[in-house]
Amino acid sequence: MLSERPDSRIAARPQEDAPSAPLRVGIVLLHQFTLTAFAGFLDVLRLASDYGGNSRQILIRWRVMSVDGAPRRSSAGTLQVELTDLGDVGDFDYIAVCGGNSYTNTTPSKKLSAWLVQAYKHKVILLGLCTGTFAIAQAGIVGNRAVCVHWNVIEEFQRQFPTIKCNVDNLFVDAGALVTCAGSTAAIDLALYLLTRHYGKEKAQQALRHMMLHSIRPARLPQAHFYIDLDQVSDLRVHKAVHFIEQRIDDFPSVSSIAAHVGVSPRQLERIFKAALNTTPAALHRVMRLQYGKWLVTNTRDSITEIALSCGFSDSSHFAREFKLLFGETPRTFRGG
Repeated sequence: MLSERPDSRIAARPQEDAPSAPLRVGIVLLHQFTLTAFAGFLDVLRLASDYGGNSRQILIRWRVMSVDGAPRRSSAGTLQVELTDLGDVGDFDYIAVCGGNSYTNTTPSKKLSAWLVQAYKHKVILLGLCTGTFAIAQAGIVGNRAVCVHWNVIEEFQRQFPTIKCNVDNLFVDAGALVTCAGSTAAIDLALYLLTRHYGKEKAQQALRHMMLHSIRPARLPQAHFYIDLDQVSDLRVHKAVHFIEQRIDDFPSVSSIAAHVGVSPRQLERIFKAALNTTPAALHRVMRLQYGKWLVTNTRDSITEIALSCGFSDSSHFAREFKLLFGETPRTFRGG
């Protein structure tokens, strides 16, 4: 369920009561965490907690932690030190788990999993930032709730947790006891959402202005993805090739480079694409670009010409022709409808 109110875990508190009862947030950094998700989420809290950007922990208190208080290196290679060990779960209203590039690790920390279970039992609301949702799922406390993951990791999430419903059509999903987001800048939107819940829209706007952002994006805003559904495709070589193309949507790799990545010949790559998807690698890449264009037409005010160029088309006429072939109407008509 999207944007569901928490299941009696913590009620929104009036702004005037906040100084005597600050919101308490713990942030757990995993190995190779993403800087944008961590810094964006924390900065929203910091800017809303005090006035004038003074950064005092008045309205909100936060603690940044890791298992055993060990330093954590981000996916960008920077090292985060001066972290504390996992604290008493009773010290927090929310606990955010911030992941990154370590999501393929299928042997989670037993200490972290047990701590998250304890927090859940104490009715602390858990937040999954970026691939932190993997760690929460590994702890076995998602249940029948839907979670939000980044389109780039959905295939791996489905492989590890085939019974959990995951969503890439939202920036974040509020399932009550668990709130998960796609990561990157969506962590900012999630933090602003929490501010609005507890302190009102004005406090969220305060953080927004300091961060030089223009608006609060709603949870239901679709991710700007071009995810290809491969649920019915069993050939792992096709999965690997499609993922390789997804990562290079702005600069289509040669068929020979895709084939080399997968470990087949170019001719064999064409054959397995035809058998599994009834298309070619180049045609699939064009579909991805058009799907991204469709998202831009739907969710931005950019001109059709700007969108065409952003999606790698030489001009708006070329983009419009291809768009109509795939979606049945021109971008302008689609936007107007």
